[in-house]
Amino acid sequence: MGRLIVVEGLDGAGKRTLSHALCTALAASGARVARFAFPRYDADVHAELAREALYGRHGDLAASVHGMALLFALDRRSAAPELRAARESQDVVLVDRYIASNVAYNAARLHQPADGEFAAWVRELEVERFGVPVPDHQLYLAVPRAVAAERAAHRERTEAGRERDAYESDAGLQERTGEAYAQLAAASWLSPWTVLDGSARSMPKRSRLSSWGRPRSRRGARSIRPVWHRRSAAGR
Repeated sequence: MGRLIVVEGLDGAGKRTLSHALCTALAASGARVARFAFPRYDADVHAELAREALYGRHGDLAASVHGMALLFALDRRSAAPELRAARESQDVVLVDRYIASNVAYNAARLHQPADGEFAAWVRELEVERFGVPVPDHQLYLAVPRAVAAERAAHRERTEAGRERDAYESDAGLQERTGEAYAQLAAASWLSPWTVLDGSARSMPKRSRLSSWGRPRSRRGARSIRPVWHRRSAAGR
C-alpha cells in the first residue's frame, strides 16, 4: 500500500511549489505518485459552497465555524474512495492540505488550542465517522505570517481568479492558524510530522524530497531548518 503524505501550511506558504517539486523528485526516483489538493473547489459541491461562503454568499454560513468545517470535511469524505484506491495502486499519494487544515483554521477561529474540543470533534467526524484515510506523514511549511501574506498578495495580483478570501485576508486568523499548525506538528497529530522552514525561496535537494516518500516512524515533529537554505543571493 502506498504512503499518504500531506503538505500543510498557511495560505502563501509555498505548498503548491513544494508539492510539485516533491512529485517531480519522486517520479524521477521511479515512484508512482498520485496528487490531490483540498479543498476541491471545482470538483465537489461542498467545497464549492464553502468557497462561495468565503466570498460573502449564502447569508451567515461563513460565520458558522462548525458549518464551514463540515463542508470541508464532506469534501474529503467524497474523495475518500478515490484516495483509498490511489493508495492501493500508487507508491505515494501526495495531498496539498488535508484534515489538519480543518483543525488549524477553525480552532484558530474559535481561539482554541490545537488539542482542544474542536480538534477532537474534527477527528471523530472525519476519521472515525467518515472514514477519511489517515496520513502516514505530514509536512508543515512553517513561514512567518508576513511572508505568507506577501506571497498571497502577489498571487492575487498576478493570477486571474485568485483573489484572497475571508480567511486569507484576516491577518489575525493567519497568525493564530500558524500557531495551531505548530501545536499539531509538535503533538504528531494523526501521524508523524516534519517541520520545514518555508521562508526561503530555494527548494530542498531532490534526495531529501524523495526521502519524504519513505518517512521513518518517529515520535514528535522533526524540524529541518537547513533544507530551505538559499545557496545564493539570487532569487527565483
